[in-house]
Parts: sequence; C-alpha cells; structure tokens
Amino acid sequence: MSIYVVLGTVDYLSDQLKKALTQVIPSEEQTMNIGRYDMETTPVAVALDDAMSAPFFGDRRLVFINHPYFLTGENKKVKVDQDLDSLQHYFEHPEPSTVLVLMAPYEKLDARKKLVKTLKKQATMIEINQVSEKETQSYVQAALDEKQIRIDADALQELLNRTDGQLGLMMDQLPKLMIYAAQTQRIELSAVQALVTKSLTQNVFDLVNDVLRYQTKSAVELYHDLVTAQEAPLKINAILLGQFRLLLQVKILVQAGYSQGSLASTLKIHPYRIKLAMQMVQHFEQPALRAAYLGLLQTEVQMKTTQRDPELLFELFMVQFVNERRVLTASR
Repeated sequence: MSIYVVLGTVDYLSDQLKKALTQVIPSEEQTMNIGRYDMETTPVAVALDDAMSAPFFGDRRLVFINHPYFLTGENKKVKVDQDLDSLQHYFEHPEPSTVLVLMAPYEKLDARKKLVKTLKKQATMIEINQVSEKETQSYVQAALDEKQIRIDADALQELLNRTDGQLGLMMDQLPKLMIYAAQTQRIELSAVQALVTKSLTQNVFDLVNDVLRYQTKSAVELYHDLVTAQEAPLKINAILLGQFRLLLQVKILVQAGYSQGSLASTLKIHPYRIKLAMQMVQHFEQPALRAAYLGLLQTEVQMKTTQRDPELLFELFMVQFVNERRVLTASR
C-alpha cells in the first residue's frame, strides 16, 4: 500500500505513527524527500505536486497531508480552494514511489463521500480513536520498563487521576518523574503528588465530590483556591455543569442497562471519565444530581447577567443546594 489514513484523536499515538512512518525514508534523504502540508492553510494541489514528483536521490518520497477536513462531515470555514477532483484521481492512481499519509485527527470520516469510499478501497486505514485505561497503563509501563524504572500501583493511579487518563498527558509527565527516580529506580505516590499538577478538570472533579457530599466549607475553599489561581469563574462553572450533565446522563443510562463500553461510545467520552462517573453515581440519587445541575445553570445565568461576586454566587448555590437536600430528605 502506498496510501495510509491515520484516523483518531489520540495525539500521542498519532505522533508515534508519524515517527515510525518517517523511518521509511533513510535519515540522510529525509530533508529532500519528506513533505508536510496542512489542508487548513495549503491547497491540496501543492501536496499532490510533491506526491507526484520523483524521489530526490532516493527510492521513495513521503508526503503527509494534515487535517484533511474535506473527508469529514464538518462544515469548516477554510479560505483555501481545494481541487478534490485531482485528489480523487490520485487516490485511484497513486504514485508507486510515494507514500502518502493522511493524518486525520477526527473521530470519523464521512462515509457518504466519494473520496472516503475510494480511500477505504485503496488505503490502509489505521484507527486510534480510543485508548482504554488498561492500554494507557501498558504504554506507560512499557516506557518505564525501557528505562528499568518501576512505578507503585498507587502512584500510577494518581498519575491517571491527575491527567484525566489522557495518554499524551501521562507520557508528557514521565520524563520529570524518571529524573526524580534516577537514584531509586522507583516512582512513588509522593513523587507524583509533588511533580504532577492537577488539571482544572481534576480539581473540578474534587469540587463535584464536595458539592455532592454537601461539604460547603471544603467546596467554597476549593472554589476560592481556583479563582485565586486565576481560573475564570465562568470556566469553572462551565466545567462543573459539564460534570453534572455527564453524571446525570450516566445515572440515567446505567439504569437503562448501558455498560461502561457502550456509555463511552454513546456519549463520546473518554472511557476513564466514564469509569469515574459510574463509580460516583452509585452513591447519589438522580434528584440530587438534577438539583445540582439546575442550580449551577442558574448560577451561570447570574454570572452573565449581574455584577455580583462569582464566589458569593457559588456560596449561595451551595446554601440553596443544601436546603434542597433537606426538602428532599423530609419528603421521603
């Protein structure tokens, strides 16, 4: 095959595949025989001219076409005229000495399009859309094994938590953890806690826990810490809303018999986030989740339409949420 399509949103694996494909060209020939073209800024005709050129003092050319948005159903506003008829012709009659790689960082392509139908016949399709928690841990473990460094189970779990289970983020954190463990050849929980900063999403996840457990003091303090750290109140509230929306969806769909895998596929959410949500909703009733969601929705409206202090609005939300708990409990 001389045409490849790398489809998916896992940047780390996409980068690894790029590196592997680059090895097709000997290192001394790479400068002259590798081309990279972004379709959001460059006409596809330019990439095709390169693809149809003879290799320069070598046997093969390698051409990357990045962001081929025209293969998806997206209505992307790009000010570049694309000659898709010529691309269709190339797919049907590829240059034998050129390896053409389409890097498509999307969840799926539009199967109705003629270009996509032809690609599925002519190209090798490599899909990297979802990476399970087990696979993520395996990649991390393999990288550490290569350096003969081990990681404690609780340290690995904390690394997962602090990076939201995102493979790329985890791999980005490994170099400093490896340096820290250079003497002991072991990464402990304390090292992860000291060196890996919690993401905003993870901090908000902790905030969700405080809210649902009616821990007003702890929730208000964490909210204050996030604002002090220059996080925008509207952004904090938006992520909180998103978390509670997810919890409500998971609660309803689990009751309808959905599994973890089907939830991740249906909601288009990372499997690790689904796992955490499923663990959380076991301990909370749907009315409480709904009350929190609606309360935060009202808080967002007030943030956008009034000049009131966002921290005060969050405190008022917590007071109202705790009061609603009392009403729900009394009505049982």
